[in-house]
Amino acid sequence: MPQTQKALFLESKFGEFKIRERDLPIVTSGHLLVRIEAVGLNPVDWKVQKYGILLEDYPAIIGTDISGLVVDVGEGVSGFAAGDRVFFQGAWEHDKAGFQQYTLADATLAAKIPSKVSFDEAASIPVALAAATVGLYLPPPHGAGRVAPFEDSTRGQYAESRGPISRNPIIIFGGATSVGQYAIQLAKLSGFSPIITTASLKHNEYLKSLGATHVLNRDLPHKELASEVSTITSTPIKLVYDAVSLPDTQQSAYSLLADGGDLVLVLREVIEPVEGKRIINAFGVFTLPHSRELGVQLYGKLTELLEEGSIKANRVEVIPDGLNGVVAGLERLKSDQVSGTKLIAHPQETQ
Repeated sequence: MPQTQKALFLESKFGEFKIRERDLPIVTSGHLLVRIEAVGLNPVDWKVQKYGILLEDYPAIIGTDISGLVVDVGEGVSGFAAGDRVFFQGAWEHDKAGFQQYTLADATLAAKIPSKVSFDEAASIPVALAAATVGLYLPPPHGAGRVAPFEDSTRGQYAESRGPISRNPIIIFGGATSVGQYAIQLAKLSGFSPIITTASLKHNEYLKSLGATHVLNRDLPHKELASEVSTITSTPIKLVYDAVSLPDTQQSAYSLLADGGDLVLVLREVIEPVEGKRIINAFGVFTLPHSRELGVQLYGKLTELLEEGSIKANRVEVIPDGLNGVVAGLERLKSDQVSGTKLIAHPQETQ
């Protein structure tokens, strides 16, 4: 095993990305040392650079959608061994971030990759699935407080068994986004129906394969969207997950929400809240005191959920040149040139 590795540093606030050498992390108690085989790109990665948000300590290493091979196991870790294929959500710390060739993983928040799932597919999962899970299942004010479907006794919790008309509809804005795709799948596991999503109609078949019952054109004006929803269900909409969270989608989503309902956002609200309609800001990490238990619960079941096909990875596109290709990939995300797929880099291919 090498003593040094290549890492992509964000050199300063609003600065440039640059590849430099750094030492490998030293495995610590409760952690895994992982050789990163695939890392996913997220919109927040370019926003950190452009807007100087979320980070104060530079130079920084970011990137948090990670899959790879375990090369060493820390004290107190059980259930993992060198050679295991794993995936997990990294952190913006030098020893735990993803835009490098080796990193550390918290063993309680990591899962083994089933044989039928590739490293690339596995690296599409952690961040987006965390955002969807936190937003739907953490108790308020951090989430909408629905019952998580990760145990046999809670799966299908919101299914309506007393006739063909469901009493638990959900609307998901941005179903083709990474977060939206996992929100659809979790809604299906929870038994929500109908599962209505907005997206480009080119994704209609794919999103229905994930569990959406209805795919509506994302470009519909609000009045037409509301009319379409009313033809699908007359049940009051008590849960909307806006995986886009731009001003227009927030306003449309909030207008569709019934009194007593919850709107989950992935960005800060720009709409004025009204009494009786709760706004939830989903912060998709499991390392906070209020979210860790839910994360451990999810990761304890995640390998099984993937094996049985209840959770499916995003479709992926591998960008060339390892970490050297990340900057161009982030520019594509910034320019809204990626739809329905997750961009993946291979750090070991970095020259």
